Amino acid sequence: MTLPVSLDEAVAALTAMPAAVPVAGGTDLMAAVNAGLLRPAALVGLGRINEIRGWQYQDGHALLGAGLTHARMGRPDFAALIPALAAAARAAGPPQIRNAGTLGGNIATAAPTGDALPVLAALEAMLVIVGPGEPGTAGSAGTSSREIPVSHLLAGRDMLRPGELIGFVRVPLLHAPQVFLKATGRTGPGRAVASVGLVLDPARRGVRCAIGAVAPMPLRPLEAEQWVASLIDWDGGRSLAPEALDAFGEYVAAACVPDQGEPVPPGVLHLRRTVAVLARRALGRALTS
Repeated sequence: MTLPVSLDEAVAALTAMPAAVPVAGGTDLMAAVNAGLLRPAALVGLGRINEIRGWQYQDGHALLGAGLTHARMGRPDFAALIPALAAAARAAGPPQIRNAGTLGGNIATAAPTGDALPVLAALEAMLVIVGPGEPGTAGSAGTSSREIPVSHLLAGRDMLRPGELIGFVRVPLLHAPQVFLKATGRTGPGRAVASVGLVLDPARRGVRCAIGAVAPMPLRPLEAEQWVASLIDWDGGRSLAPEALDAFGEYVAAACVPDQGEPVPPGVLHLRRTVAVLARRALGRALTS
């Protein structure tokens, strides 16, 4: 394993070894290796790169290092910054997983049940991708950087090119209520059956919601968001009638969990009810925060 101490060195190592796989906490990668699903030709360890293990403020955004662990994001100081992402980090699994697993790994693995993913989708986070330098590009010596929406990478678009890795995640600081909730089942310790990330954007009088674990990537019920945002009394304490909350939950569930034919299978009905409850509770908590 190669152990670089800077992003420049990591990019150089990945460029020199195109078949190498970057690894930070290794919680997902080693599970895949142990299950015989992955046999990387080489590994580039990112655990010694201090510049991606913290965060900084940048023009109304938080620039989060991809090496931030779930345990670090779960602490009170981070929770004051991005509450929903902190809640997702605290729900990411047992202590050994939270201590090792990283934000960048959660994104790069793109497992449907990744707890951070619906929150990042609802926050409309951007990824700062670091790669080999090219003439006329911004970045430190030997590297360049570009930004893509996190939703594009999760959808399989803008895939990482040879030598590239996720360096940072840029998240807008809304200074407004945001909520993460998930329902778990028997699929593993703390593994989500369905999850929701929901944020209010009072400046734009908007609601942003993303549903995780029910599809290969988080789903944004855009019509439901627009509909419920038009009903909220933004100037009078952000009030909303209880029946509108219920209708929002049903609207989100119908958009994210399709019928799959008639009659609707019991499992689909149960999942739809679960999503409806999560969406309703998340919006209710955000409006009363």
